[in-house]
Amino acid sequence: MLKRALLLLALGAMAPASAQTGRAPIGETELRAAVAAPGRPEAAVALDEVRKPAEILRFMGLRRGDRVLDYFTGTGYYADIMARAVGPGGLVVGWNGSGFMANPRVRTALDEVHSRNSNTYFYGTPTTALAFPPASFDFAMLHLVYHDAYWEAAQYNLPRIDPNTVVQALWHAVRRGGTVAVIDHVGPSGDTRAVVQGTHRIDPAVVRADFERAGFVLEAQSEMLRNPQDDLSVNVFEPSIRGRTDRIVYRFRKPR
Repeated sequence: MLKRALLLLALGAMAPASAQTGRAPIGETELRAAVAAPGRPEAAVALDEVRKPAEILRFMGLRRGDRVLDYFTGTGYYADIMARAVGPGGLVVGWNGSGFMANPRVRTALDEVHSRNSNTYFYGTPTTALAFPPASFDFAMLHLVYHDAYWEAAQYNLPRIDPNTVVQALWHAVRRGGTVAVIDHVGPSGDTRAVVQGTHRIDPAVVRADFERAGFVLEAQSEMLRNPQDDLSVNVFEPSIRGRTDRIVYRFRKPR
């Protein structure tokens, strides 16, 4: 499946500029239909109210026919929705760290996403060896995962890495004019690695600085997932706040 995805990406990279820029915006009705489509797991559907995927994708500017990179796709929550939204002329490539991809539960979930959406492709590599097809994606999604560039966990085969390698890999993977969508748990200022290790949160200023240093431009941000009542010192997996954390919603653009 990955070889076919890479071929499609290569063909897309060679498409005329007019074809690359002629992708149609996806309306709110279509996005809501993608979210409401049958077959999605109940556990995923239960998260929709808090995550607001239709509103997020509309704000981020996902388009029909987009070639999408779902960075650290997990069990494919967003890949499942985006694959329906971009339609058969688009595709979604989901990447996981090899430790996550080796998890049978994750593999089963992604196999089910692919069974519902033939335009999805999933693969894993070590986080120390990020490599995406260059200039091949119109849109990249990072949903609650960028902080993991600062996280290390032997249990999940996640060694310490330089966060710059993640942002640079995204820079090379996304076409000029392409979008990078970043949603993450808001954390306090301080030692970023210590904050991430203890809470799975990240200071928004760190996210912005990392992406802007690579050359991305923060084009817009939204307050739709903010929660001013969130205690930023609490781990995001604590039952008292899980699923309702204060979150940034950033839309970055790679300049043309």
